[in-house]
Amino acid sequence: MATKRSPAKKKVASKAVTKAPAKKAVKKVVAKKAVKKVVKKTVAKKPVAKKVLAKKVVAKKVVKKAVAKKPVAKKAVKKTAKSKPTKALKVDQYGLEQDDEFYGLYFAKSTKKGLVEVKPCTFSLMYWWKGLLGYPDMIEISKDSNTAMLQFESTFGGGDSGETELTEKDVFDVDHIIEVDENEMMISLYSYVPIPVPENLIGSLGLAILNINPETRYGNLEICSTDNEEGVNEHFLRYRAATYLRGIKSGKVEAIESMITNGSEFFGLAIDAMCVNKPIKKWLLS
Repeated sequence: MATKRSPAKKKVASKAVTKAPAKKAVKKVVAKKAVKKVVKKTVAKKPVAKKVLAKKVVAKKVVKKAVAKKPVAKKAVKKTAKSKPTKALKVDQYGLEQDDEFYGLYFAKSTKKGLVEVKPCTFSLMYWWKGLLGYPDMIEISKDSNTAMLQFESTFGGGDSGETELTEKDVFDVDHIIEVDENEMMISLYSYVPIPVPENLIGSLGLAILNINPETRYGNLEICSTDNEEGVNEHFLRYRAATYLRGIKSGKVEAIESMITNGSEFFGLAIDAMCVNKPIKKWLLS
């Protein structure tokens, strides 16, 4: 009985041996599948990295374009720098620029007190008075040469037509003063009727001036009051005009001549218009 039971136990052992290899094979297959999946996922991420690199290349191109624009800005700066030096002109001791007709001029006049400097505006007046008209030197120059004055007389005569109030026979004297201001570079003309205005004509003369001045294209009329040597206040009819020589590069002498010529013409027209008032005409010819 004992010998028959032992073979049955061997069969059970053989079944267990055959099952063990099958279980190990299953585990290996599962492990391989897991490895394959991990590899696939990591490979799938590579195209994303390529897209990022493509964006970086585009960014580099943009930077290159911005750098290419810089030379244009540099050229513009060079052009403006070249144009500035052409505007700069040398200036002499009187403030005259290099292209002025009297640039660098120095002239002196001999007087009883010694040499007196003649500055540009005074020189222009002197040239007109002595050089063009041929009159003797009567210009008074201040010690610092900043002001000068010329005084002279002329004779006023009326027109020859019947349409004017004053005829050729209606003649009277006019005093003239020309003042020079070198600091302002201004020339001023004052023309006086040397007869004091009577008190009873102040009102009518003032009204005539108010009516005539708006029609006067150059200069203006005015009543000037001053005290005489005896301390008595007197009134005079005066015509005034002025011109600036600052900024006139060439033609300062011509500008002075034009001012005096036009001033004399308009002053004559104004006086003729005032003589419509008979008492004013009688006063002028007295």
